[in-house]
Amino acid sequence: MSSKRKASAQPSSTIRPSNCFRSGSTHPKRMFVARVGGTVVARATYETLLDQNDGHAWLGVQVLPAWRRRGVGTALADRVERVAAAENRHELIVYTASADAPGERLPAPTGFGSVPLGNPEVRFLLSRGYRLEQVERGSRLPLPADPGLIRRFRADAAAHAGRDYTVHSWSEGTPPRWRDDLALLYTRMSTDAPTAGLEEPEDVWTAERLVDEEASRAASPRRILTAAALHRPSGHLVAFTQLSVPAEPGRSVSQEDTLVLREHRGHRLGMLLKTANLEYLAQESPGHPSVTTFNAEENRHMLAVNEALGFVPMGYEGAWKRVVSD
Repeated sequence: MSSKRKASAQPSSTIRPSNCFRSGSTHPKRMFVARVGGTVVARATYETLLDQNDGHAWLGVQVLPAWRRRGVGTALADRVERVAAAENRHELIVYTASADAPGERLPAPTGFGSVPLGNPEVRFLLSRGYRLEQVERGSRLPLPADPGLIRRFRADAAAHAGRDYTVHSWSEGTPPRWRDDLALLYTRMSTDAPTAGLEEPEDVWTAERLVDEEASRAASPRRILTAAALHRPSGHLVAFTQLSVPAEPGRSVSQEDTLVLREHRGHRLGMLLKTANLEYLAQESPGHPSVTTFNAEENRHMLAVNEALGFVPMGYEGAWKRVVSD
């Protein structure tokens, strides 16, 4: 979340809810801001699934550096936690970056990764009863990537996958014949990706939800580049990866979801799709400085794929959880 100090906020600061920053019926999101005069100095985010019986909420608090250690972060954290309590959301999850620092470290219970125990965001979350469950690595691939390297890795992965799998790519809406398949892949992202002790709930996608999401995304200047693996014997997509590409060429591209269904792992489909999408990116939107991504530290297979492609660590974030009793 943010740094903490036991002090009241400045008398001129107020906390007011803004409008929802993203409309949609499947992922309700709210944002609260702290203002000093007319200037926003901090914000808090609150997100849930639509299911009222699900007890999870995802929280975040960010405070501008000049306004930290004034109680603003504490006030906003109190606010979103009260909202969660009012809605009977008792499993609170926070993802927050942790800069490297000397001194004692707090290891993740997964056995992979740690965060500096003395960092202000670590002390803040521990003081509020949160437990570190997982560490994620942020990685960066400088662009342009070596085209010869990408071609070689793609060819090797395609040879290993064999003739049962073919790659298909698109940048607009998902082709209608594959909407059900991609919806299933999105759903399995919430159950098949490593989440350690977070135990995040299944997030069910349908073809209708996918269409709605892509329609709302169409108004954005960003483009989503998708590469998916078709299993020819079954006629279904069994793996996918996506890149979120900003309109401004000077900004970094974000590597979004990558998933291979468990029953189709071991065929190097992850490498096949990532190289295919990097080639697609070079063709469709060249000139961006880098691709950035986050992966759980215990997800050694995906990290190995990224490292082979040239991704290097750029930072780490902790995934924290607090279970509030009734």
